[in-house]
Amino acid sequence: MALPHTQKSIDRTLLIIVLILVVGGFLIFSSASLGLLSRNGASFSSVAFNQFVFGVVGGLSLLFITSNIHYRFWRKYAFYILLASLIVTACVFTPFGVSHGGARRWIEIGAFSFQPTEGLRIALVIYLATWLSGMREHMKSTLRGSLPLVGILALVGGLMLAQPDTDTFMIMTVAASAMFLTAGGRWRDIFIAVVLGIMVIALLAFTRPYVMDRLTTFMHPEIDPLGKGYQIKQSLIAIGSGGVWGRGYGQSIQKFEYLPEPISDSIFAVLGEEFGFVGTVSLIILFSFFGLRGYKIATEAPDMFGMLLVVGFVTIIVAQAFLNIAAMLSLVPLSGLPLPFISHGGTALLTTLGGVGIMLNVSRYRKNMKKNQASYDKMPA
Repeated sequence: MALPHTQKSIDRTLLIIVLILVVGGFLIFSSASLGLLSRNGASFSSVAFNQFVFGVVGGLSLLFITSNIHYRFWRKYAFYILLASLIVTACVFTPFGVSHGGARRWIEIGAFSFQPTEGLRIALVIYLATWLSGMREHMKSTLRGSLPLVGILALVGGLMLAQPDTDTFMIMTVAASAMFLTAGGRWRDIFIAVVLGIMVIALLAFTRPYVMDRLTTFMHPEIDPLGKGYQIKQSLIAIGSGGVWGRGYGQSIQKFEYLPEPISDSIFAVLGEEFGFVGTVSLIILFSFFGLRGYKIATEAPDMFGMLLVVGFVTIIVAQAFLNIAAMLSLVPLSGLPLPFISHGGTALLTTLGGVGIMLNVSRYRKNMKKNQASYDKMPA
């Protein structure tokens, strides 16, 4: 007998963590943006304004909306959401697509530009949660479980790798794997997928020079300190110069002239310089709490669909955050991934907060273990 799950308030702990990340992230972003004053290109005021309006205000508004839409609503339209996201992503190869840094990942319409893969990440999680929850009894089957998942990822990966956006696709694959295991998939299939993934990376390294450059720079950053190894060198200088307590808010030196992409990939280095060891560890703890709280909500979800939604969103955000941080500390190769909630990108913050809103809606219907146990105890034998 299935017990009803009454609506509750959203998980306030997760909401508080997210608000701290958003508000604190915007303050860090504002400081990092001051580095634009010494560079040509976008002005500080326009970048900060767009981040605040589209990312913070727009994102928190979307969080409020999605947290009040029953999470099962997305299940009805999962296929159409994914299809629309794939079509929009494919538009980067049309005249509306814009190239930057050798990659074609943006769509520009008038003065408005956005990165469609940010929406594709959300769409993929919703679709996989729908498909995996419906096919749960077949997860042990290679023909009906793991192979169809590989086919879905191959379709998405074809668009992502053509841009190219290898890093984001890697994060999406990690999230898909976590959802697959949660739905009852076999570790053996994941192991095979990891081996195949390593083979694909090796192939990309030999066919795409930028992949090989990243691997070479990671192994031997001293070979070209003024070229390919410049970003990681300046990042480590910035983090190291922060010491224990940091130089102070707004006092970073590296963000002026020296540190590449101070408002995007390298924003963690700016944080390290201004807030030191204490600030960087505090951020890592916040992301850790976010992940732990998110997975706790997943374990208390009323059904498999809700559980998979939360697992997918949490894994994407946490995996991306720690890969960005690890890259700035030279623990993994540079990825080019932005730091969630903090790096420049109104579209990224907007969609991330939209996904968090869906997580918060799932938390409204979480199971009360003690109440459920009491109800079972009262049931006749």
